[in-house]
Amino acid sequence: MRESTLLLQIAQASAAGFLGRPDVLVGPGDDCAVIAAPGGSTLLLTTDQFIEGVHYARGRSTESIAASAIARSISDIAAMGGAPLYALATAALTKDTHQQHATDLFEAMAACAQGWNCPLIGGDIAITDGQTILTVTAIGAPHATRGPVLRNGAKPGDRVYVTGPLGAALASNWTRTPEPRLDTARRLCEALGDNLHAMIDISDGLGRDAGRIAERSGIAIALEADSIPLAKGIASWREAIAAGEDYELCFTSSTAPPDELGCIAVGIVVEGEGCRAITPDGESFDAHESGWDHRA
Repeated sequence: MRESTLLLQIAQASAAGFLGRPDVLVGPGDDCAVIAAPGGSTLLLTTDQFIEGVHYARGRSTESIAASAIARSISDIAAMGGAPLYALATAALTKDTHQQHATDLFEAMAACAQGWNCPLIGGDIAITDGQTILTVTAIGAPHATRGPVLRNGAKPGDRVYVTGPLGAALASNWTRTPEPRLDTARRLCEALGDNLHAMIDISDGLGRDAGRIAERSGIAIALEADSIPLAKGIASWREAIAAGEDYELCFTSSTAPPDELGCIAVGIVVEGEGCRAITPDGESFDAHESGWDHRA
């Protein structure tokens, strides 16, 4: 079983549940669901898991675990160009978890969430025979004038950009705490407006995540291998596009972002399908399969 295949099946099955519901503006298949809430407001909703032995190793500090668990969902809000409002968290804790550790963990999660102006307002705790599993649900609001930035708006001729070097999590042996690009996303919405056509946060690797934009938009993306920025400790573009947990943003736009945001152009949107990396000598490689895909 592959995560990508299962997610597609879930999205298809879920669609039947909200057909005829005009308040569900965007369902499965993007970084967040988008809901038209009573009173005329629009909300972004997302949830993510952080699993011991899959996303982090036992022995990692409580503060780092808590911060990463919260940041993953906050990054989904950033990927839509939104601002976080509230969070809820659940924890399935192992039987040998000491009460003080559990208390410290939730206090650290609450502090981290508050640091993103996203107070932790509820949740649940259970005890498990397996590994620790943290699940964070975040609720946000889209940018007031741009609205939510989806994955499906990329257009041929757009340039493809990333907001920073790639591979930092890999270089840190997966101990780096991600920093959601909320401020950069907000400034991109303000500067580019409707010319900001599509965006995603890079959680599973640039190759796979840019491929998701291509798939949802019905276009192809050509990445320029020699333009991909490498984090310190990353030796090649092949490592960089396959590394997950970066949580930089990948976006497409018909106009260049402001220089002060430090975004890097890494490719172009073209007619076709898929995501490929093109080397300076013209070699072409399938990049869509470069990245993290949970398998069972």
